[in-house]
Amino acid sequence: MDLHNLKAPAPNNKNRKRVGRGEGSGHGEQSGRGHNGQKSRSGFKRRPWFEGGQMPLQRRIPKFGFTNPNRSESRPLNVQTVGEFIEAGKLGATITISDLVAAGLAHKNDHIKLLGRGEISTKVEIEVHAASKSAVELIEKAGGKVNVI
Repeated sequence: MDLHNLKAPAPNNKNRKRVGRGEGSGHGEQSGRGHNGQKSRSGFKRRPWFEGGQMPLQRRIPKFGFTNPNRSESRPLNVQTVGEFIEAGKLGATITISDLVAAGLAHKNDHIKLLGRGEISTKVEIEVHAASKSAVELIEKAGGKVNVI
């Protein structure tokens, strides 16, 4: 086989369908678009959610609930995690928000809430935006202090 005796595959030999070029072409009058109606007009574009005038699904199903656009989310931080980071040497005895960000426990704009899961044995003074009662009890039981800013 050489380049001069290669032939194009059969699909490449098909002629383009030229519509609207008279009856003799086989694609005259309605140009393969059927008879009258919205789909036969130029510029028609059917949206994926359009149901032909029937009440659309997104309007048929019941709506309920409310999403508060001003909701503020807190980054949870457990006492156990703080204890583990202190033991690993990533946090000291006095912990500020910037220390938590540097240790990778929060991002700089996060609202941090201290939660009471786990145990802590080291005395620690920690600064957070919010704290649960159980977390405050655990920290104070270990001899530490929680500063809510």
